[in-house]
Amino acid sequence: MKKLTIALLSGGISSERKISLHGGDQVYEALDKKKYTVIRYDPKTDLDRLIADAPIIDAALIILHGPFGEDGTIQGLLDLLDIPYQCSGVLGSALAINKKVSKQLYEQAGIPVPPYMSVKQGDIINPKECAKQLGLPLVIKPVTGGSSIGMSIVKSTEKLQEALDAAFVYDNTVLIETYIDGLELTGSVIGNNNPEALPIIEIIPDKDHDFFDFHAKYTAGITSEICPARIDDAVTEKAKKYARMAHQALFCKGYSRTDMILNNKGLYVLETNTIPGMTTTSLLPLAAKTAGISFSRLLDKLIELGIERHR
Repeated sequence: MKKLTIALLSGGISSERKISLHGGDQVYEALDKKKYTVIRYDPKTDLDRLIADAPIIDAALIILHGPFGEDGTIQGLLDLLDIPYQCSGVLGSALAINKKVSKQLYEQAGIPVPPYMSVKQGDIINPKECAKQLGLPLVIKPVTGGSSIGMSIVKSTEKLQEALDAAFVYDNTVLIETYIDGLELTGSVIGNNNPEALPIIEIIPDKDHDFFDFHAKYTAGITSEICPARIDDAVTEKAKKYARMAHQALFCKGYSRTDMILNNKGLYVLETNTIPGMTTTSLLPLAAKTAGISFSRLLDKLIELGIERHR
């Protein structure tokens, strides 16, 4: 079987550029060079070269996060260039990166979500009314973006405007959500039309972090990630079911990872990532490893799914 030429895209221009480059480095190391000729591209500088090389590329691995990478932009370019890729297409990517639209689609699909509201930059906000409607604490986050950048937890109405201002740096629309105090879980799926759920992961940030924030995500030793999660079989099956439902509700393809929170009232879905972190210690590769799928084989599978969907 002839070697496939793979375009590996990482970097980009979002606030998650460094994370993307790090992921790209690890994916490059894990790809089997006996199977693939790998050419690296940074969309910040290399789009002309990518376009010129399109006729020789068999498939692309998009290891980009945030706007202009995970929002359907680069996916649309690859569609125009007739290059298969491993992740969701323009529609699924654009839907999933918008947390407000995602929640609306979750609700239509019967997936429980925490109570929420959205505000635009320039709106007049009454902190006491927000607290009355949603309770305290509140979670504040930009509607688009990832890695918990711009996200904060507000425990008093006096801090609400400050948190909104911090989130508006990254987006002109911000989500205000009821804070659910519970166990953080994440569920990954692999597949196009009939996604297969991987083992559920339990996430435990250390006592200095109220949630799985940017620092907790990317600082070694800060967070414990337990796979499979220490939850009973019924909750495990429900979490897997919600991960599959979220994948399908947002028209995702290839793979996705859906974050959830569990408390004594039930299980709630928070958001879905269409290009989850892809280092050897990231959550989706951890779930795959627990299921007996090596990082290298996981990449093979994602490439196969991208080519399958393209056909």
